[in-house]
Amino acid sequence: MTNCQKKIDKINLSGVKEVNFNLEAVVYFDTAAAIFINSLREDFFQKNIKTNILTTNQDIVETLDLVLKTKQRTEPFAKEVEETYLEYIGKTFYNYYSGFLAFILFLGKVFSAILSYFVSIKNIRYKEIFFEMNESAIKALGIIALTSFLIGLVIAYQSAYQLKIYGANIFIVDMLGISIFRELAPLMTAIVIAGRSGSAFTAQIGAMKITEELDAMKTMGFEPYLFLVLPRIIALMITMPLLIFVADIMGILGGIIVSYIDLGISASLFIERLNEVVDAKHFFIGLIKGPFFAFLIASIGVYRGLMVKNDTQSIGFNTTKSVVESIFAVIVCDALFSIIFTNFGL
Repeated sequence: MTNCQKKIDKINLSGVKEVNFNLEAVVYFDTAAAIFINSLREDFFQKNIKTNILTTNQDIVETLDLVLKTKQRTEPFAKEVEETYLEYIGKTFYNYYSGFLAFILFLGKVFSAILSYFVSIKNIRYKEIFFEMNESAIKALGIIALTSFLIGLVIAYQSAYQLKIYGANIFIVDMLGISIFRELAPLMTAIVIAGRSGSAFTAQIGAMKITEELDAMKTMGFEPYLFLVLPRIIALMITMPLLIFVADIMGILGGIIVSYIDLGISASLFIERLNEVVDAKHFFIGLIKGPFFAFLIASIGVYRGLMVKNDTQSIGFNTTKSVVESIFAVIVCDALFSIIFTNFGL
């Protein structure tokens, strides 16, 4: 077609009033040829040259007409308009607002499913709950213990250097006890669980959605919220206080080791001082935070899994969002707890 166009462009058409396209000898005629001829006819029409199609083959005539009608119906692409900053802010706000409403709808379905547990004890999926307790929490004991132990070591080591300057070695017990029991152990445990178990919830449910296992469950009469969502949330809420308790022990153990090596405080003296100056309320406040943190982590993880679309890239995107949003939600929740407990004098 390109060579033909070049040859036609070289022809001097000045003074030509009419051009005939003789297609009598054409054996094969497709839409590409029809587009080429119609383009030539349009060029000639703009030069006030009349064109005629000479053929007795009705298929060629119909193909030319079909291509011409299709072109007339096709609208040209609209020019891409650059988005203004105000439009960008509006779209961003609307996306966050829509996501918030979708999450509220998800929570509504979760609480509705919880009510079914109160209707009949037979609805409680004990096997699934115990399985998720093992997978999402019990298997995480090792990493929780190691992380908390190292946090205790680091905090005690950094504090010891400053306390030695003022001869206030024994006060390391006060600082470690309150900070670990009340804030560090619950927060670090929640962050580790968000990165380990929360992301696993998103990936597992997202993969089930891509492979249409969720649709298959609904077809067979199984409610995904009862079999997949609630067991994960309940399992994490039950086991989170246990994980925080382990984190407390390992964090204090790290502090005892550094206190003995760097400050000469024996383990018995450390524990005795801990019992005297650190109230039990700090320990229980840390445990109370556990179920709330667990609910946020599990809910966001499962919700992001349900938001996965039918492509593998969506799993990675939502898994990342799950971890980031879970950690952010946990930090906000911890800040609210701090404000509430402080106002109540706890």
